Amino acid sequence: MKLLVIVHIAVTWYLIGLIWTVQIVQYPLFDRVGTTNFMTFAGLHAERITMIVMFPMFIELGTAILLLLSPPDDFPMVLLVLGLALLGVVWFSTIALQIPLHNQLAEGFNEQAVKRLVATNWLRTIAWTLRGFITLILLWQLINP
Repeated sequence: MKLLVIVHIAVTWYLIGLIWTVQIVQYPLFDRVGTTNFMTFAGLHAERITMIVMFPMFIELGTAILLLLSPPDDFPMVLLVLGLALLGVVWFSTIALQIPLHNQLAEGFNEQAVKRLVATNWLRTIAWTLRGFITLILLWQLINP
């Protein structure tokens, strides 16, 4: 159980760091690339970000489900459900908002799509950050049983 909790916490905080980097650094720079190289840039961004985000997202989802199915002793079930619900927000936003916007940007620079990408990504950024606070409670319980 401790290993499951540790893996879950680690992967969640990895993804939190990644989403804040994307939100504050990467996405706002999309409109600074220029139209000449934008399609190449957008394609490379999508390819490379997928390599570093997809596997950890599946690990996070799997460990969140396992924790819900076999909760740590005395850990509030409501926090595990809330954590999984927030993860649902992240996945929904990724599939319904960010991926379509990335697909649109793969066809060429679109200022409105870049603005929507930055704006809608706040949903994932906030949801992941809130999940992080839940994992800190898990960590506290792990350290102080």
